[in-house]
Amino acid sequence: MTTDQNPSTAGSKPLRADARRNRARLLEVAEAVFAERGTGASTEEIAREAKVGIATVFRHFPTKEALLEAVLVRRLEKLAEEGRRLAAEAGPGDALFAFFDLVLDQSPVKNAFAAALADAGVDTRAATSDAGRAVREALTALLEDAQRAGAVRRDLEVPELTAILVGTCRMLEHLDGHPEAALRARTVVRDGLRAGTGGARP
Repeated sequence: MTTDQNPSTAGSKPLRADARRNRARLLEVAEAVFAERGTGASTEEIAREAKVGIATVFRHFPTKEALLEAVLVRRLEKLAEEGRRLAAEAGPGDALFAFFDLVLDQSPVKNAFAAALADAGVDTRAATSDAGRAVREALTALLEDAQRAGAVRRDLEVPELTAILVGTCRMLEHLDGHPEAALRARTVVRDGLRAGTGGARP
């Protein structure tokens, strides 16, 4: 897996500071280009936006799939970081629901990356295992904090919450083009998570 924290490949020397900066810049540009133009955007487009030669892109990412994978991992790592930030800075209930909304907002782009990688034969679950684990850990901490504060129903556990997130993402895809209906649907789901809407944990 290719990440910002571990940019070198197995058996290779760690990247120099300037090379790490160049790689981070390429990932930043690639993330913006893919988000704006879709995963069909070419590496040549990314090189132009980053104002580097295509050889520079391929020196860091030998294939477009390697670049897509690195961007997806970076997005998940940033999501986990945001979860930790919310846990430290926001009230427990507010933090969980803010993270819930963030996951929903980012889902379309994340799913597009995952679909493109799967079409190329990449095992996305394996490729994102570390970053995905960090996201789950952040979600677990947020849920536990919200439950201790009495903001979220206590009979809810991480597997169900994860399934609810996935299902809500699919629901919002179905409501694409109907923003008012999507907002109402989000409200229904959020209200169902709040304390007082279910029984005690079995």
